[in-house]
Amino acid sequence: MFRPLSLKTVRWRPLQGEGLEHLTVRTVDGGVRAEGVAIGERDAASYGVSYRIDCDSGWRVRSLLLKDTTGRQLALASDGDGHWRSPDGTPRPEFDGCIDIDLSGSPFTNTLPIRRLNLDPSQGTARLRMLYIPFDTLEPVVDGQLYTCLVPARRYLYEAEDGAFRAELPVDEDGLVTDYPTLCQRL
Repeated sequence: MFRPLSLKTVRWRPLQGEGLEHLTVRTVDGGVRAEGVAIGERDAASYGVSYRIDCDSGWRVRSLLLKDTTGRQLALASDGDGHWRSPDGTPRPEFDGCIDIDLSGSPFTNTLPIRRLNLDPSQGTARLRMLYIPFDTLEPVVDGQLYTCLVPARRYLYEAEDGAFRAELPVDEDGLVTDYPTLCQRL
């Protein structure tokens, strides 16, 4: 079981190339707000983004605002049960079933399903439909991901559903990733 979250600021650096992610996460209005800035490069493309993710008390994403340094932005809202809409209220049925989001360069977004599901090893592997957002386009796509608890509230196995990637993720007492093998490390 994770401890209740109040206010926490963390930073991660990539293991290859230059970059940094700075995150502040805190409780707001009975839920959780994460605000971060990330700069770096991925697949030879540089990025600079800021984001705000609001979740309810059960760590279900309710809204996302993502901006890059070129002026592009993505704003989406969710009912917390996997139904998304644009800021003007237009439904986005192509994202139905996605409760969590995955920002391509951010270890923080692994915390969302880890905290929300609160898995233990006896539960086996959770299969999730994630709303994956690459920093180079800011165009969301549905992505299959698997999460397995190895040690409760300490270590999780993340796997891409297509088998292209897997990593054991150690987390701190708040469920935030401390080391992301081959990708980043917390400072």
